[in-house]
Amino acid sequence: MEPFITHTGLVAPLDRTDVNTDEITPARFLKTVRRTGFADALFANFRYIGDTREPDPDFVLNKPRYQGASILLSGKNFGCGSSREHAPWAIREYGFRVIITPGFADIFYNNCFNNGILPVVLPEATVLQLFREVEANEGYQLTVDLEAQTVVKPDGTVLHFDIDAFKKDAMLKGLDNIGWTLSHADEIAAYEQRRRQDAPWLFDITTSA
Repeated sequence: MEPFITHTGLVAPLDRTDVNTDEITPARFLKTVRRTGFADALFANFRYIGDTREPDPDFVLNKPRYQGASILLSGKNFGCGSSREHAPWAIREYGFRVIITPGFADIFYNNCFNNGILPVVLPEATVLQLFREVEANEGYQLTVDLEAQTVVKPDGTVLHFDIDAFKKDAMLKGLDNIGWTLSHADEIAAYEQRRRQDAPWLFDITTSA
């Protein structure tokens, strides 16, 4: 997984609350457990007109000014609903590295860290102000610094956010849960060796006829 240190990107404002995982990646696209191939499925019910593949020009991600956006701004309780990991897969493959909201659903929030997406929680009033600024200023960008735990606005205003120390360290190093476990391979091997000496019968796989 790619480490996250700092990121500067164009902001796309999805002005909706309670965006659930079926809206992020609709169930009809859940036909594989591979992490790729979901970019076109992202917000499909909003992005396309009916059952066609024709883009809805009124949806925010289809507007020319937000093409190439890598920071998603949205309302509270983002990622609620089912625990499907296809939701962060689609968001990441589309190109978003950061999601900023007043609050996330817990499972989705944790899934973001394992998929290289930084979920940033800011006060609701701050997010509402960001919505106003993004919509009023085409090309609006933010700089997110994970080490400093800051979001820097174009005018230099610095917004601070909280994050769990373990999750922060793992993202800085580019480690998901499996990667973090493998980073302790030497310690795991040493433990297993000690167990072989302390309880050899646990490792005896021979069977009597």
